[in-house]
Amino acid sequence: MTLLALETSCDETSAAVVRDGKILSNVVSSQIKLHAEYGGVVPELAAREHLKNLLPVAQSALSEAGISPSALDAVAATQGPGLAIALLVGFKAAQAFAFALNKPFIGINHHEAHLYSPWIGQFEKFQPNLSLIVSGGHTMLVLVESELKHRVLGGTIDDAAGECFDKTGKLMGLAYPAGPVIDKLAEQGNPTAYDFPRPLLHDANDDFSFSGLKTSVRYFIRDNPALLDDDKKIRDLCASVQAAIVEVLVKKTIRSAKRNGVRCITASGGVTCNSGLRRELERACQKNGLTLRLAEKNLCTDNAAMIGILAGRKLLANVPPPAFDEEIKPGWALV
Repeated sequence: MTLLALETSCDETSAAVVRDGKILSNVVSSQIKLHAEYGGVVPELAAREHLKNLLPVAQSALSEAGISPSALDAVAATQGPGLAIALLVGFKAAQAFAFALNKPFIGINHHEAHLYSPWIGQFEKFQPNLSLIVSGGHTMLVLVESELKHRVLGGTIDDAAGECFDKTGKLMGLAYPAGPVIDKLAEQGNPTAYDFPRPLLHDANDDFSFSGLKTSVRYFIRDNPALLDDDKKIRDLCASVQAAIVEVLVKKTIRSAKRNGVRCITASGGVTCNSGLRRELERACQKNGLTLRLAEKNLCTDNAAMIGILAGRKLLANVPPPAFDEEIKPGWALV
């Protein structure tokens, strides 16, 4: 079974070809430089770039995989959640392509694709797990009882972890996206230099909140403006902010896994590229005798390969494909 998948939920234009659970190509065109001067993604600009890049990206994916359109068995695309104007580009293009080829079309939930991305290439080892999905717009814990059977235990009630990274970085004057910059600077800083709040850390639930941490950093910088002129103190600030975010993510994840009686933890989404989070999850799982599966870094950020892999798993499980006139679902919540 060979599929072409498209992903345009935000600011990456991506196309991938997958066959029988293997990734033959995964092409991603990033728009980071375009949006950097605005300090965040501008939906209208993102959509224009998708329109410009989608065809050459899809052609590159097919060429790299050595696959002709006639050899495809199905076409998939991200249906939601995401920026509506950006989703439309990839979703409608994929629908039209599938219709022209008279092949099945599968619309995929972006978060569900992240959820199963740690198992790509090794679904034969699948086991019940507690999954942390952590990105710029969402932070959630999901109990996965079996493949394609899952339920959300808790999620973001205000700012997501990735948003907190980027917005606190902006307060420090760091380039967008600030998350990777904070990660790099934090490696050279002291994580105990400054004490910031750990929101909801001790609450007996699986929800997350990072708006209070962001506000705390804002006031701290307001009261200590000279700090931003000292490279060492900036590194310490980055390390301290990262430590607060990571501690909340790790401790709540471990606690939820124990509460739900699962012995395996997975993590995916863009923030899972953070070296501090990956390191602390590994330490915590080793300490508690838990198995840890992390999505590969190139599959953590938005990409079409995870869309295609999940679409293939759904076809194998005989999940009925949607009608060709299905629409995008910008607020499609994972349940």
